[in-house]
Parts: sequence; C-alpha cells; structure tokens
Amino acid sequence: MRLRLVAPAQQMHGGKRGLFPPLSLAMVAALTPDDWEIEVIDENVQHHDIDGSVDLVGMTAITAVAPRAYEIARQYREQGVRVVMGGMHASALPEEALQHVDAVVVGEAESVWDSLLEDARKGKLRGIYQSEERPCLKGLPSPRIDLFDPKRYMTVNLAQTSRGCPNNCSFCSVTQFFGKTYRTRPIDDVLEEVSQMKRRKTVLFVDDNIVGHTRHAKTLFRELASMKIKWFGQSSLQIAQDDDLLDLAADSGCIGLFIGFESLVAKNLRRVGKGVVNRVEGFLDSINRIHDRGIGIEGAFIFGMDDDDPSVFERTVRFAEKSKLALAQFGILTPFPGTPLYDRMQSEDRIIVSDWSKYTISNVVSAPANLSRAALEEGFNWAYKEFYSYRSMLRRLTPSFRKKFWIFLGLNMVFRRITDRMIQARESIVEHTVAGES
Repeated sequence: MRLRLVAPAQQMHGGKRGLFPPLSLAMVAALTPDDWEIEVIDENVQHHDIDGSVDLVGMTAITAVAPRAYEIARQYREQGVRVVMGGMHASALPEEALQHVDAVVVGEAESVWDSLLEDARKGKLRGIYQSEERPCLKGLPSPRIDLFDPKRYMTVNLAQTSRGCPNNCSFCSVTQFFGKTYRTRPIDDVLEEVSQMKRRKTVLFVDDNIVGHTRHAKTLFRELASMKIKWFGQSSLQIAQDDDLLDLAADSGCIGLFIGFESLVAKNLRRVGKGVVNRVEGFLDSINRIHDRGIGIEGAFIFGMDDDDPSVFERTVRFAEKSKLALAQFGILTPFPGTPLYDRMQSEDRIIVSDWSKYTISNVVSAPANLSRAALEEGFNWAYKEFYSYRSMLRRLTPSFRKKFWIFLGLNMVFRRITDRMIQARESIVEHTVAGES
C-alpha cells in the first residue's frame, strides 16, 4: 500500500526554502506500519504532481489552506484515490471537511491512525475518526524527519516536549484542538530524540508553550544543559517571572523565544483572556530580564482588537524598537473557526469574509470596532515595513546581542523578504479586484 502525506500551500513552490518541515506529517509517518510505502509532499517547498499512483492521501491543513486542501482532495478523488484530512481546520469543522474528503481525523492522530489505515486497506473508511481519550505521550516514535530534504529548510532539527497550552486565549485554536489540556512528554524521550539528530547544533522546540508546566520545564532545561545545543522555542511571558527558570533556560542553550505580547492595551488583553499572564506595565521589565540572559525575543502583536485606535500601529512598532525585540510578528485579529472569538464575532454579525483562504492573519476578515478596514490594512503593512527597515534593524540589534548579532540579523533579512512577498501579494490581489470591479 502506498501513502502520500501532503502539506498544502496557498502559493505553490517557487524555489524558496521553508523555515522547517511540518512536524505533524512526520509524526503521522512515524505512526504508519512498515508495510506502507510513504511519500511526503510539502507544497511550500516542492512541486506536487497529483496522480493516481497511490492508495491513500493524508493531508493536514490550517484554515488558510483549507480551500487548497479541498481542491487537492477533489483532484485525487477524481482519479479514484481516497483522501483523509486532519489538522486544526478539519478538527474544528469536521462536517465541512467531510464534504470534500473520505475521512476526517479530529484532534490528535495517535489513537486512531492504526484503525483508519486498517479500514483503508479494506476500502471501508468510516468518515470521522476521533479518540475518546487524549493519547499518552510516553514512548512516541521519533518523527520521520528523514522523509524531508534538509536542503529545502532552514532547519530540520525539530522536537516537541509538550502539547497544548495552559492559557485559554479566545483567538487561539491550540486550546480547542488539544481539548483544553496541557500534557508533557517524558524528558528521557525528548533527550533521546534530540541526541539522534544528525546535526543538532541548533534545535527548534515547536511547543506552543514550552514553560506551561514550570517543574517539567526546569528539569528539561537542566538535562539539556549537558547536550551543548542552542535552541529556539515558544513561551508565555510567564518565564520572565521566575529567575531560576530563566537562568536554567539560558544555561540549557536557549537563544531565542517567540512570545505573544498581543497588545499594549490592557483592556484588549482582558477581553481575549490574557490579562492575567500579560500585564502591559510589566512588559519592558520582563523583556529586559530575558535579554539579560542573552535570549532574543520574537514578539507577537495583534492589530484590530476592539480597543485599538489609529495610533496602535506606531505605538506598537516604537515599543518593539525601544525594547530591542530581535524580531516581531504582526497579525490582524482573525476569528478562526472553533475558537471563542469566532463564536463572539459570529454572534455580533461581524464576520465579513467567509473565504477561508483569507484567514492568514494578514487580511481583515471581521469588522473592527474602532478602525476602518482600510486603516487596519494600511497600518498592518506600515508596521511590517517599518519594523523590518534597515534603520530599525540596526537600532534594535546592534547594542543588544553581541555574539548573536549575525544570527538575528540573518533572521531579520529572511523576515524582510517574507514581508515584502506578503505585502506584494496582498497589493496584487487588491489591484486585480479593483480592476475587475471597474
């Protein structure tokens, strides 16, 4: 039996490298019995020939690529190939996905993948597959990263130490996908996985919040220190409130963290359920405490929250510059299906775009409360261009990171190129829309 695992992309491969391969597909491949021949296609970095030479196609998709996933499914099914879909979007809207595919995996795949494959062998897929219990994270197989070409990515050294997040932000799909749980893997399993990486000098931990369980994180960091690696990860701002945790993270080789600040307006943070963890008055002190350990920060900010006004864009960029953030991700408030934010926006009749391909966090898909749609789009574009200008890079990076300067300068240049492509693509869509309407 032949299995093809596919990561759909909005834009087909154009010769560019990806940041890292999709770990979810690597895990599904690892769960697949040896008598299945497996091929992995990541449309973000490679060409995808849709043909009938396989027995089963499995896809994972976030909301923005769901339309592309449905198109892929249509083409395969026309050739007699059965298709199964999982991931955030299918888990949030399984009945919608089932209109386009033969089977849907809701939530994590570990507990249902064997039975799904057995049903596929018999030609009797059962529609929706969902485990009644969350899978145990002990003894998981190592992801089949070997199925990906390392030359196509900035790094293939990926590991996961936990699943879920203890916070419950109303805009985030993670909490809903993992059933409002936070579970950790045995540390010995994580260490063994890292030790098997061929080039483990720099590792990316893809946890949604690597410090969600403080005791587990401290033990993990103590053990990682002896491995002499450098690593990047994602954390809540809570890490800055524990000196011991911060010191251990630095000693373990942490050189960069992705942290969601979300907003500089306290009322916005309370509205989305992050007012306890994120306190605006403590942002600068928390950032300085992290920087003092030599750890760079990629800060995430959301524009278009209900208490944002036209000054939000410049205030946010100037704060990011003043606090010497190494990188920043700016997003437009997006009500993803399955989240409390989506339910609220729908009840208030504020969802103005139903095309899932626009749910990229770079498009306005719901009506802002205190900003026009045009102002939100223009401010979003300006913030990215301003933050990744050469002037801003030198202002933010030169005094702060010493030996890590070249690492973060390189990442800024990568993000600058990605930003340029994103803005050009959005402006091209607007031009074509205006031309069509005229």
